[in-house]
Amino acid sequence: MDEEILQNLNRRLDNALDRGRKVVKDEQLSERLDELKDQAESTIRKHPLKSVAIGLLAGYIVGKIFSSEE
Repeated sequence: MDEEILQNLNRRLDNALDRGRKVVKDEQLSERLDELKDQAESTIRKHPLKSVAIGLLAGYIVGKIFSSEE
């Protein structure tokens, strides 16, 4: 029974890895990520103060979330 479970998990892991490899190799994904990066850089250059403020606020919120777990 344990061996069946391990074989099933290995099969599922292999399938997930194969799907992940296909996604990473997908050219459209790479192009889309480049477009998103360019848009983010453009927005940050147009609004540097807002970008810094948003980054600080996001860091503060994430810090509060993780510090409250302890």
